Amino acid sequence: MTAPVAASSALIPRQALADLNQLRNGPASLRLLSQLVTIVAGGLVWAQSSWPLALRLAGLLLCGVGLATCFAGLHECSHRTAFKSRWANDAAAWLLGLLSFYNATAYRRYHQWHHRYTHLPGLDPELEDPLPTTALGYLLELSGWNWWTGKLRGTAQLLWGDLSAVPYLNAELIPKVRRSIWLQCSVYGALAALSLIGANGFLLWYWLLPLALGQPFLRFVLLAEHTGCSFSSDGTANTRTTLTTAPVRWLMWNMPFHAEHHLYASIPFHALPAAHAHIAPHLQHLDHGYLQVHRQLRAQLPALGLPA
Repeated sequence: MTAPVAASSALIPRQALADLNQLRNGPASLRLLSQLVTIVAGGLVWAQSSWPLALRLAGLLLCGVGLATCFAGLHECSHRTAFKSRWANDAAAWLLGLLSFYNATAYRRYHQWHHRYTHLPGLDPELEDPLPTTALGYLLELSGWNWWTGKLRGTAQLLWGDLSAVPYLNAELIPKVRRSIWLQCSVYGALAALSLIGANGFLLWYWLLPLALGQPFLRFVLLAEHTGCSFSSDGTANTRTTLTTAPVRWLMWNMPFHAEHHLYASIPFHALPAAHAHIAPHLQHLDHGYLQVHRQLRAQLPALGLPA
């Protein structure tokens, strides 16, 4: 089956699009460095047992948000548009996936399928995850509970399960994905062993706990991308752009310009604000702030489920 594609070619003039599509190493290098500095700085503050508890907890939260939002960099590098070279994109994606508990090799194929069938029931793999249609479901989604339980199931499947029926994988890709997930889990196993040997609980106190605290921030942002939008192939209607603060845009590698990204996935993240100037008048879901988006979502929870 071929994917329905929204007619987006007329939204940005040809020459402007060519300019926006120019790849650069500088923006992604700066973003990646700032991501790592955020994680390390927050972790160092959290580690200072003699400092005031409130300050340490702020460091813990900063470290957690930095770890969770590594997903945004993984997302951009998975498109291979963050850096100029393929190897730099793939290496950065694997590192960021390691930090945020995603497997970059599997995610890249999963995400290609999501772009091909955006918000189409039965085709978009993102719609296999539960949509919040009740207050409890909404809270579970924001807490990260659904993500953690899904992550455990998904990792087990990648390690040992039958992948032959996964639509975005094929016989050639499956061994590559298996090798990647086993390598990733080996890193986690080595860190767990070192944590036990050193009796310092590093994996728990400086990775799992911060990531758990950072997940609600990431879920709050990601839930706004497509939830409540049209279940159709129209890229101006099936995805939401959310206008937000500069720190959130920075942490999320400009992912809040999500409709722009879906309409023109070839545009690197650093050019999405410029693309927004062309595309904004055509968007059906353009909201000012995540609080506004979530007020709308909470008001229509029963209607957010998949169509019959």
